[in-house]
Amino acid sequence: MKTENQEIYSKHFSSQFNEELEELRTDMMTMGGLVERQVSDAITALLTSDAALAEATRDQDRETNRHERSIDEKCTTVIALRQPAAVDLRLILSISRAVRDLERIGDEASSIARQASKLAEGPHSVQGMQEVRHIGNLVSDMLRDALTAFARRDMDLAYKVVKMDQQVDREYQTVIRSLITFMMEDPRSITSAMNVIWVLRSLERIGDHTCNLAEQLVYQVNGADVRHFSLDEFEDAIEGY
Repeated sequence: MKTENQEIYSKHFSSQFNEELEELRTDMMTMGGLVERQVSDAITALLTSDAALAEATRDQDRETNRHERSIDEKCTTVIALRQPAAVDLRLILSISRAVRDLERIGDEASSIARQASKLAEGPHSVQGMQEVRHIGNLVSDMLRDALTAFARRDMDLAYKVVKMDQQVDREYQTVIRSLITFMMEDPRSITSAMNVIWVLRSLERIGDHTCNLAEQLVYQVNGADVRHFSLDEFEDAIEGY
């Protein structure tokens, strides 16, 4: 029976190489946890009109960026020194691509926090906030599941994430149409409604980047490039894993 590490990457005579690969995985999961908290805090700040939490969330983005730079540097160093191939190379590349998406999720969380600060200064009742709460919960669940899938190499959970992204896209389109209609009927609401639209756009992008994480896991496990695949094609690509 294979050990957990042997399932993730090849067995090497150099234990240091194995440790370097495991360190990359650990660093990525640590960054993932930071980004997950950043998204959660941004949504909470928005829904509770907490300007202080919104500002703290924007400050967290510096730490997220620091992690991205550090992991990128480690990936480059390992590739240059170890010249990995096959499953090892896929592991490193998938992590490198995943941290790029995590950094962009952090950027979107920072954008939500910026809008939270603006909305905190306006009226307490803003159209579309119930929908923001719902879509925010969906993308938060997606991000948690994507990170769990990466940690466990769980292809079924990765499929669930991709499927949820389609639901987020549908609900995003519905609420955007509703808000546009609302602005046309009441021009006084345009400023606050536009702020909500920017929040929804950031949430939709978080869903897209989270979907990318699931796709990178598939590449890591079986080498299939499932970017731009339909849901059925994605399911076929992970069949048997």
